[in-house]
Parts: sequence; C-alpha cells; structure tokens
Amino acid sequence: MEKTEKKKKFQLPHIYVILFIFSALAAVATYIVPAGEFDRVPGPDGRETVDPESFTQIASSPVGFVDFLTIIPRGLIEAGEIIFFTFMIGGMFMVLKKTGIIEIVVDRLANRFANKSILIIPVLTTVFAFVATLIGTPELTLVYIPVILPLMIALGYDSIVAAAVALIGSVVGFTAGVLNPVNVGLSQQIVGVPLFSGIGFRVTIFVLTVVVASLFIMRYAKKIKDNPLNSYVYEEDAEKRKLYQHQDKLEVRTMTAKQKYASLAALLFMGILVYGVLNHGWFMVEMAGLFIFMGIVVGLIAGLNSTEISEGFTEGFRDVLMGAIIMGLARGVSVALEDGHIMDTIVYSLGSVVGDFPAVFGAVGMYLVQLVINFIIPSGSGQALVTMPIMGPLADIIGVTRQTAVLAFQLGDGFAHILYPTSGYFMAALAIAGVSWQKWIKFFLPLFFIFSGIGIIALIIAQSIQWTG
Repeated sequence: MEKTEKKKKFQLPHIYVILFIFSALAAVATYIVPAGEFDRVPGPDGRETVDPESFTQIASSPVGFVDFLTIIPRGLIEAGEIIFFTFMIGGMFMVLKKTGIIEIVVDRLANRFANKSILIIPVLTTVFAFVATLIGTPELTLVYIPVILPLMIALGYDSIVAAAVALIGSVVGFTAGVLNPVNVGLSQQIVGVPLFSGIGFRVTIFVLTVVVASLFIMRYAKKIKDNPLNSYVYEEDAEKRKLYQHQDKLEVRTMTAKQKYASLAALLFMGILVYGVLNHGWFMVEMAGLFIFMGIVVGLIAGLNSTEISEGFTEGFRDVLMGAIIMGLARGVSVALEDGHIMDTIVYSLGSVVGDFPAVFGAVGMYLVQLVINFIIPSGSGQALVTMPIMGPLADIIGVTRQTAVLAFQLGDGFAHILYPTSGYFMAALAIAGVSWQKWIKFFLPLFFIFSGIGIIALIIAQSIQWTG
C-alpha cells in the first residue's frame, strides 16, 4: 500500500490572531525600547506638530498586564468614529437593498455593460483616483464598495474586483496627491515648500500608477470571467452570485412609482454628501448621521414600514460587525505604543538612521522609514505632523531636496494604507466587501511591490535632477 502524505498549505492565522500578536509585540516593545517624546508645537491650520529639536528620553512606562487587558476595549473606543461610520453604511445599504432599488439598477447596468464589462474597471478606477487626488478622502471607499459590489458580481466578477477598484483607485489618487490637501498640502506647509508646487511630476506618477492599477485589476478580472473558479473568494461569494447573477439578462424589471421617487431621494442625499464634504469639511460623524436619515427617508418613500427599516439596519450592522472588531484590535497596537511612550522614540530612531545614507539612497531611505511608520501611524495627516518636522531639516543635512522628502512621505504613507491591517478604513472596506485580509494580501501584494518599484525609481529620478518643483 502506498501512503500519500498531503502537504498542508501554509495559511495565515485568523486576522484576530494576527492583530492580537501585533498588540502583544507592541506591549513587549515598551519594556525594551527607551521611552521618549517630542514637544508638541502649533502647526499648520492650528494642528499640533512636533518640534524636531526637542526629543528627550523620559522615564520608562512599560505596559503592564492590567493595561494590556484594556488595550482592545480602548482601541474600540478610540476607533469609535470609523466603527460607527461603518455600521451606518452597512445598515443604510441593507435598507436600500430591501427596497429593491439596488437590484433593478444593477440589472440595468449589467445589461448595458454585458458585452464590454471589462471597460468599467479602468473607468471607475480612474474616477475614484481622480476624486481622491483632489480632496484626499480615501475613506469614501466605504461608500463606493456597497454601490459597485452588486454590479461587479452581476457582471461575472467577484468581491475582490469590487474592493480593488474602489480601494486601489482611491489609494493611487491619494498617494499621487496632485492637489491632495491631506498629504501633499499639509506636508509641504510643514517643511516650507510652496503649496502644491511640483504638480507636473505628481501628475506623471498619477497617470502611471492609475494605468498600472487598472491593468492589474483587469488581468485578475479576466481570469475570473474566463473561469469563476479562479476567484480567490469563489466560495465566499456564493450567496452574492445567487442574489445578483442571473442567466437571463433580457428581462429587465421596471421600477414602481415609489421606487422611482426613492431613487431620486437617494441621489439627492448623495448630492448633499458631496456638498458637505467639499464645502463644510464633513467627515465620518457627519456622513454617518446623513446615512441614518438617508436609510429612513428612502425606505419610507419606497414603501417599507418602520419595522422593515429597523430590521434592515440590524442586518446591515451584523454584516460589518467583524470589521468593527478588527478596527478595535488594529487600534490596540497604537494604544500600546502610546501608553509606553515609545512611538516618538521609534520615529526619532528611524529618522536618525536615514541621516547616515548618501543623498540618493537617503531619499529611498526616507521612503522606507515612512513605510515602516505607516504601520503604527496609519493616518496620512497624523503621520505628516509627526514625521515631516523631522524629515524636512534632515533632508537639508543629507542633501535631499525638501520636495523629494515630501514625495518620500507620500509614497511611504500612501500605498501601505491598503496593506497594513492597522489601517482602520481599509479593514472596514474589506469587511463591507466580504473579503478577508488574508485573501486581499494574496491578491494585492504583487501590485504593492510594483508600486514600490515605481516609487523608488521616482525618488531616484527626483533626487538626481534635484527636484524642487
């Protein structure tokens, strides 16, 4: 008898386990890494930034066992804004689903794009990138995904394609930052570079990365279209395929009068959302509040009663619950580092390492430092306020132009937003799409390395030509 041993494929642990390990390692690090801090001083637009000359070591305050027990609950509390925002999106879109509007719209779009469905990928990717590069809100991904997910499934693709179009499109635009006030505008103000100078070089990066992103997503999408079993989430998407994919695309349902009025109301609410974001600086709390009223009003107009609307919200909350817990776990890493007062020490130490590099490699070193720091400070503006006061003067010392230092920050901060599990909106987006972090990494990691290569080449060119804008 011949015995055949089945080799077990390596599988990443559950995302809860991964994030718990990260939090535990952060807590352990507080016993090893010396505590230190920068003084905070007023920065651009009244926000606090660090004084790069003020770093001092302070008394060690390692995270104890009792403190460690509270890391996850405090992480959930500190991430409360994005958690609530995620719940409201999930609830609101479930109510819209119950009205039947989404299915009808999806059927019509699926019929219209049936013979040229692949073209919708570069179009939407470019649109999302364009919005993010102008206003710097990749969090709008959380709005995009529920809208395009049914359409992508109906066209024969999968949840990863929907998540990729929204996430990658938005992060490419955010990273290139043509007129992005969140990363480019703020960091240029901090280091004293003319606001939005160097736009031509950033436009080039924007165009190149959008094209690369579109081709990468289209390549995967074509594989799914040719053979659905090639999907990384084939089993997970089974229920979605039953709901949105129909063999007979000839019969297109028409909306009732109530559904037409409800659709107009939904469009009106989306217009209010765009107006509020652009003109009044609305963010997650305001948008979440708007989504509550949107679900209620659209549901009532479509003919749902109060119980059906309430149950719709509850079902939507349930769908994104795992994502909410993940965000709390992810935030726990930062909580541990902040409790132990070692976050500033890590930033200071990484910045000092770059000072030993030659100028060209110094620019690449800045990129790598920003890439590492993004894991513990996943906020673009937060990372700029902590790192750029250090990187600006450091660039002068090692001969790197300050414009190039800003570019190193953009590239190191941006693409990793949809790689690290400590990024709150990213993990929420995956939860809404129904894609696990492990499956996403399998899909996205090759593209991340391509983006990194583009970024490093761009930095070498920028430094070689002494780019100042």
